[in-house]
Amino acid sequence: MDILLVVIGVILMFVGVLGSFLPALPGPPFSWLGLLLLYLTKAVPDDWTLLGITLAVAVIVVALDYIIPAYGTKKFGGSRSGIIGTTIGLLFALIFPIFGIFGIIIWPFIGALVGELINKADSKTAMKAAFGSFVGFLTGTLLKFIVAIVFFGIFIKKFIEYSGEIFTF
Repeated sequence: MDILLVVIGVILMFVGVLGSFLPALPGPPFSWLGLLLLYLTKAVPDDWTLLGITLAVAVIVVALDYIIPAYGTKKFGGSRSGIIGTTIGLLFALIFPIFGIFGIIIWPFIGALVGELINKADSKTAMKAAFGSFVGFLTGTLLKFIVAIVFFGIFIKKFIEYSGEIFTF
């Protein structure tokens, strides 16, 4: 059973890293589930403090992934309309993956641009706010990737440390 938990855990780790870039997959939660499975083996001693902290990090990163693009829009001079447009664009990208992986980049940008233009902003301000949305998206993606890689590192370290017990028959 331990070997099955480890194999599924490794798969979840890879899905977590991919989920850092793919909008349909929440990367850090998948990575955290991989860690959880490793700790559910008989070989690896329970560390509920580590699992609790990593769970909190995963939840915070998922929340920030929705907040950062809107913040980027505002930071680059966007208005409330631009922030709402960014959020609508992000939701549109998740519900209707028309442009595939690029949709998660394009739609928040278009949403911010349309929101600013509706708010009667000049095209220069609207473009700047849309660029802020794009920067926010890249920041969120980088944050998710870093967290997924750190979780994977913890997984590998613990696996190597206890692999002798995992593969004992």
